Amino acid sequence: MSWVYLIMAGLFEVGFAVALKQSEGLSKLWPSLMFVFLGGCSFFLLTRAMASIPLGTAYAIWTGIGAVGTVLVGILWFGDPAGGLRLLFLALLLCSLVGLKLVS
Repeated sequence: MSWVYLIMAGLFEVGFAVALKQSEGLSKLWPSLMFVFLGGCSFFLLTRAMASIPLGTAYAIWTGIGAVGTVLVGILWFGDPAGGLRLLFLALLLCSLVGLKLVS
């Protein structure tokens, strides 16, 4: 169950990053409230996951899911650049996350 918590925490991290962008420097009320709510959910689930997943592994995978997810959201919804090298390094990050799961 801890891995489910960790994956959900990473997805909430993507959500709070997007809400932070939408809040325009925390100047818009509803996106700012969503940022706080999603951040709280993410940290709560990360805490639950760390009950049985080693600290370094849990934190690395949590930030990795957040990074990969946020880059993908940026490309798909915000028009961020999707150059070949950027996608290559994104794939390498994803491979690293899978590797951490396999050795844990």
